[in-house]
Amino acid sequence: MRLARVLRRLCVAGVLVCFVVVVLGAYVRLTAAGLGCPDWPGCYGHLTPSAAAASPQDLAAYARRPLEPGKAWHEMLHRYAAGTLVLIIVAISACAIALRRKRLLSVPLALALLGTVLVQALLGMLTVTWQLKPLIVTLHLLFGLTTLALLWWLTLSLPGSSWNTRAVRGGGGTPAAAPWRLAALGLAVLGVQIALGGWTSSNYAALACPDFPTCQHALLPHADFRHAFVLWHGLNIDYEGGVLDAPARIAIHLSHRFGALLTAVLLTLAALAVLRRRGLAAVRPRAWALLAALVLQLAIGISMVLRGFPLWLATAHTAGAALLLLATLALLRALSPR
Repeated sequence: MRLARVLRRLCVAGVLVCFVVVVLGAYVRLTAAGLGCPDWPGCYGHLTPSAAAASPQDLAAYARRPLEPGKAWHEMLHRYAAGTLVLIIVAISACAIALRRKRLLSVPLALALLGTVLVQALLGMLTVTWQLKPLIVTLHLLFGLTTLALLWWLTLSLPGSSWNTRAVRGGGGTPAAAPWRLAALGLAVLGVQIALGGWTSSNYAALACPDFPTCQHALLPHADFRHAFVLWHGLNIDYEGGVLDAPARIAIHLSHRFGALLTAVLLTLAALAVLRRRGLAAVRPRAWALLAALVLQLAIGISMVLRGFPLWLATAHTAGAALLLLATLALLRALSPR
């Protein structure tokens, strides 16, 4: 069907562009370019940093944030990609509504996707205007990955799709019931772990533990958990560089490490539960893909610490989290009875 092919291409394009947006967002964050353009949606009142550089009178209004072309371009490229993603999702939602009688796409899911990306755009604006407030930056990451997850789920659910593999079509008594529960629990814990990762990054806590497996050369260093997870510190604060003391940052980093351990255990159990069941042979490739994504992400995280947090590895850590999310959803989709 031609319509199904068009929708499939739109959804796949959305997944790819959203993945790029998520990784670009991490790169912007890690290069301290989040405030490279202190206004929104333009850059110093213009569509491009080059146009802003050619208008000194407009730059004067932002004397506290002088233009740095490199950082400004990093930020604007991220915004251009995000704008492209919004257009793709609008097209997907319009197709879902127009073709609702053919039931090629779930209209409620498409509308939820559209609402999610619009909230994501609002959070992008607040990230800049509220000067990198950790709560907003973390929510911006979470909604970005939620957008990616919804796009991927739509793609997996398309009729006739090669990805639309199901292990079962029955109820809770099937061989997939226990693995499905483990995968669902693993997905929930992975979501919390991603939030912890965003909180670690937005509070500049990655460098709080420069060694592994110890932290500050101790298994249990002094950590301030009381102040580590205070969500609101007020407005009119420039959060670039972070505002927390070292013990609070250590507490955040340790929480992220413990979360990684729990996530790894649950996702490994879910994958092994699939591999051990004879009736789930069709789903085994997805279980292996999940294990591969998990090993890759753990290797990136450990290498990042041991090698002193190089930019490319830190960016790859976000890409690895996105891949792990996609692999978990693919397994969960294959195990779903509907």
